[in-house]
This record gives sequence, structure tokens and C-alpha cells, in this order.
Amino acid sequence: MNELQIFLDVATEMALAAGAVLLDYVGKLEDSITEKGRPGDLVTIADKASEALILDSLQRHFPEHAILSEESGALGNSNNKYLWAVDPLDGTTNYAHQYPMFAVSIGLLIDGEPAVGVIYDPSRNELFRAGKGLGATLNRQPIKVSQISELSKSLLVTGFAYDRRETSDNNYAEFCHLTHLTQGVRRGGSASLDLAHVACGRLDGYWERGLSPWDIVAGIVIAREAGAKVTAYDGSPIILESGRILATNGYIHNSLSQALKTVPPLASWQ
Repeated sequence: MNELQIFLDVATEMALAAGAVLLDYVGKLEDSITEKGRPGDLVTIADKASEALILDSLQRHFPEHAILSEESGALGNSNNKYLWAVDPLDGTTNYAHQYPMFAVSIGLLIDGEPAVGVIYDPSRNELFRAGKGLGATLNRQPIKVSQISELSKSLLVTGFAYDRRETSDNNYAEFCHLTHLTQGVRRGGSASLDLAHVACGRLDGYWERGLSPWDIVAGIVIAREAGAKVTAYDGSPIILESGRILATNGYIHNSLSQALKTVPPLASWQ
């Protein structure tokens, strides 16, 4: 069997099992919600239970692989060509409020390149999967990006970093500017699902800053395999460590990139 297919199948099993764990905890968090040092950056017992299941499975199946997980950080041999990027609960704030926009995100980098991605939305029972060169699916059916070709007719999505209160580099001006240029800008609160929804054509474009690799690796693979273009803001190759991403259906990529370059200062929107 193709190596990527093996990785994809194992990641799928983990995502489905972790999603079931998350559903078990919905409405039962009680006093288990805490902040991780920044206001609004939450962690719950569900995050930890989901992560424990995924890490145990990864370490049993691929003990030599490296892992980068949101709650536990870097694990294993950092020099290994295989690096799993794991977000056991993407959208913790949504989850803590029982707002049904959260997911399990499991991605695999091979020699630094996103190669496998699985995102599972347990609230909707939607399973997004992709492997490089294998195509992208939603619940085992092929998906592709939208064909909207004008920014003015597009529906976009974005997010706001946890440090938005402390830094002027906070995406507020971009949100206002692009709300005026498009049919709307949404804020989902789950980067992995934002990318998945671009992949299946529900959204036409997505940009965000302040992200970590575990937020976007899986989504990058799924989006690209569905026909999306994924780059840095200026259209250059994406650098995961930058925390910035621009993903579109391809048709509006240049116009969205240009719009991001010409955003008026936030003060002009007040």
C-alpha cells in the first residue's frame, strides 16, 4: 500500500476516535476550563484527553516520528523527516461555549512539506481527508474549491490571534476593509475548518495571522488537493513559522493578496 495512504488511514482512525472523545465531554467541562497564559487562550480536560489518545496512537504506530502538538509541544526526534502536527481540539473557545465549530486536526509534514491531512468535525460528522497526490474528500466523496472569480462576489473567512489585545498587528483593519470589498467576511474560530470549508467550496478565501503549524498543516493539504492556492500574504511560498496564511480557490488569489497590501489604517475605520 502507498505509504501516504497508510499514514492517511491511521490519521483518520485517530481523528474519528478523538472526535468521539470531544463529543463525550460536551457540556460536562464544569471547572476544567483554564487559560494558558493569554486571555482567551483556553484549554480543557477534553483537549488533553483528545491529545492523549492521538499521541498514544502515533507513538505506537510510528515511534520514530517526531510530533508537534498544541498542548504537549515538540516530542520525539526533531531530526526525523516525518513530523506530525496535531491540534486535538481546534476551536477550544467555541467548544467551551458549546458553539458547534470545532474539530480535530492531524497533519503530517514530510521533509517540511505538508503531505497528509485529516480534519474531523464531530458536531456535523464531517470527515475531511487528503494526501499529497491522492485528492481530497469529505466523507469519502471528492471535493473541490468554488469557481467564484471576482472578489466582490466572494465570501471570505478569517480569524484573530490571541494577542490581538496587545498588538496593533491584529487583523482588525483587514477585516473591515475586506468586508466592504466582498459579500461578507466570517470568523469561524477554527482555522482547520476554515481551510476545510475553502476546500469544499463553502468559502472562497481565507487569511489569518498568529497561527501555529498544528492549526494549518492538515488544512493546507486538504485545500491544495481540492484545487486551492495556499501561499503567504504576498503570494510567495508559505512559511509555516510565520504564522500567516492566504488560501483561496485560486481565482481570487491575486486580488485578495493585493487587497491585503492596500488596507487603510485601522484609525480610518473609527
